[in-house]
Amino acid sequence: MLILLIIIAVGLFFLGIRIVRPTHRGLTERLGKYVRFARPGFHWIIPIIEKMYRVNVTEQMVDAEPQEIITNDNLNARVDAQVYFKVKSDEESVKNSQYNVNNYQRQIVNLARTTLRNIIGTLTLKSANSERGKINSELHKTLREETQNWGIDIVRTELKEIDPPKDVQDTMNKVVKAENEKIAAIDFATARETTADGEKRAQIKQAEGVKQAKILQAQGEAEAIKLVNEAADKYFIGNAQLLRKLQALESALEDNAKIVVPAGSELVNIIGEMAGVLPLRKEQKKQT
Repeated sequence: MLILLIIIAVGLFFLGIRIVRPTHRGLTERLGKYVRFARPGFHWIIPIIEKMYRVNVTEQMVDAEPQEIITNDNLNARVDAQVYFKVKSDEESVKNSQYNVNNYQRQIVNLARTTLRNIIGTLTLKSANSERGKINSELHKTLREETQNWGIDIVRTELKEIDPPKDVQDTMNKVVKAENEKIAAIDFATARETTADGEKRAQIKQAEGVKQAKILQAQGEAEAIKLVNEAADKYFIGNAQLLRKLQALESALEDNAKIVVPAGSELVNIIGEMAGVLPLRKEQKKQT
């Protein structure tokens, strides 16, 4: 009889052993009433009378499941999102996750789906695609507020997809392609315009150079004419015949013709004086 009691006692002992891993926390109930909190490690409960519920306190993910949402511009968008959360590890939070909400994972999914419909229903399809960060932020904020008494921490939310109907997607792709081609055409036109402006400026500079050269040439010719006129006024006033001879001489020298000018003629003296060379006097020549 004693042996039987010992066997029963040993069996009850092993039946009551509970091991709580570091990733979980435990809630022990006795006849349906919460009695104590179980942290990681070895625990023993009274078999049949007590029961332990283990709760995962690591970060978890639930999928909000794809759904069709009508946007503000009356288009059906296929939307899916993921919610990352974890049960807080303190005793009160673990109790709240079990006693304040029924199946918190399913509740998070339903709440996320409802919130997405409310948010995306106020946006156009284009703005919904371009404002994913804003949608994530609003979804995350709403879930945190609604689950604050569930003992749960909403870590983050992520939109997986916002897909329009296929025909709308094809149209959007064509629009994007047309816009890209337009931008490319504008860039090409701008490049051509820049090149044309450069060529125009180069031509203007070249024309200004030619103009300046002609001005300088004209100024030089004017100076030459002025000098000729001054020389004519100085040397040929009253000597029209002598000026005519000099002009004939200049015309002949243009063709490299050789002209013999008498040594004692006035033409030699005038040419020499214009060149800055004075002819020798006959008396000086005789002395030498």
